[in-house]
Amino acid sequence: MGVVALPRTYASQNCSVARALEVVGDRWTILVIRSAFEGVRRFDDFQDVLGVARNVLTDRLARLCDEGLMRRVPYQERPERHEYRLTRKGVELWPAMMALMMWGDRHYAPDGPPLVVGHRGCSGALTASFTCDACGASLGPSDVDPRPGPGTA
Repeated sequence: MGVVALPRTYASQNCSVARALEVVGDRWTILVIRSAFEGVRRFDDFQDVLGVARNVLTDRLARLCDEGLMRRVPYQERPERHEYRLTRKGVELWPAMMALMMWGDRHYAPDGPPLVVGHRGCSGALTASFTCDACGASLGPSDVDPRPGPGTA
């Protein structure tokens, strides 16, 4: 009995989770988005941080741009070079990315979180309710900085 391949798309399912997975349900895609939230913008920097093959990275960045989650912005004319920036649609993934990170910290980080998302305004950290654990402020992606956590290797 052979392995049955799952379909690549979920057109037959009337499900927003399935439709979202068509866009962001790939490991490299999620890691590109994570890196963009951490401030990575340029192709070579994504490749250095992720260790992903150039053809895979090219494909994921093109897909994210086609889907409107990122946009290419020129930063050099000769030779022409671009950086990749999250759009509003891409930034809207921040709560989901933080929730996934916190879930991973709880279940798969035995030495503690490798990364702590800290409030820029004080010494506090992001909570599961997207507030600062020190001052109580509501936090969004522009209010925080990633910092090495106790599980940093």
